[in-house]
Amino acid sequence: MDMLQKKQNLYDILSTMDQVIVAFSAGIDSTFVLKCAHEVLGDKVLAVTAASETFPERELQEAIDLAKQFGVRHEVVQIKEMENPNFVANNPDRCYHCKAGLYHTLTSLAQERGIPYILDGANMDDLGDYRPGRQAAKEYEIRSVLQEAEIYKEELREMAREMGVPNWEKPSFACLSSRIPYGSLITLDKVGQLDRGEDRLRKFGFKQIRIRHHDNIARVEVLPEELMKAVELADQITEILKGEGFTYVTLDLQGYRSGSMNEPLKAKTTV
Repeated sequence: MDMLQKKQNLYDILSTMDQVIVAFSAGIDSTFVLKCAHEVLGDKVLAVTAASETFPERELQEAIDLAKQFGVRHEVVQIKEMENPNFVANNPDRCYHCKAGLYHTLTSLAQERGIPYILDGANMDDLGDYRPGRQAAKEYEIRSVLQEAEIYKEELREMAREMGVPNWEKPSFACLSSRIPYGSLITLDKVGQLDRGEDRLRKFGFKQIRIRHHDNIARVEVLPEELMKAVELADQITEILKGEGFTYVTLDLQGYRSGSMNEPLKAKTTV
C-alpha cells in the first residue's frame, strides 16, 4: 500500500469509532493520531496527557499548546509513578508497570465519561524492539490505530508534514526513566540530572541527544553525523554535566540509537 491508501485506511478505522480518548504525549506519533482523529471525529475526541515526575515540564506545555492549536478538548491527569515500587525498582519490565498505571487511569476516565475507545501512538516500528508496555496496552484493550493501518514512523512524519502538523520533525522522545540502566533504582535526583542536563545540551542545536545515567558516569548519545560536533563542544558538555553531579562524561561512539539500554538484554539472549 502507498501512503495515501494507508492514510485512508487510518481514517476508515477512526470513522468506525464514536468517542475516543487519545493518549497524547506531544510526540509526533500521538500528535499525528490526535490530528487525524480530530479531522474524522471532531469534538468527539478528548486528548489526555499524563503528567508525572519523569515527564519534563516542557513536553507537558507543548502538549497543552498543540491541543489548543488543533482546537481539541484536552485534559491533564497526574500519574504517581514514583509511588509504584515495581516502577522504581527498574527491572526489565519497568515499562509494563508504567504503562499499566497510565492505562488504568485512562480506562477509569473513559468509563466515567462513557468513552468506548482509547488510542495510543504506537506505530509499526514499535514492533521491532523490546517494549513490555505493549503487553499492558493489550490487557487494557488500547487501540493502536497506526499499527492497524500498517503505518511506519517515516510515513507518518511525511503525512504529518503534508498536513501542516508543526512538530512533524520532532525527534523521538522516551520518558527519562529509560535513560537509567535496568536494576539501578529510579530516583528523583537521577531524573532531575537527566532532565536538566538534556535540556541544557539541547540548546547546542543537536537534532537528537540522550544522556544515559550510569551512576557517576554520563554517557552522551548524539546522531552519528553529529559526533564531531559533540567532540568540538566537549569542554562545554563536560562542564555542564559535571555541574549536574556526574564525575565522568563520555561520548558513545556508536551514536544515538533508540533502545540502547535494551542492548544488555539482547546480549544475554545470544549467549
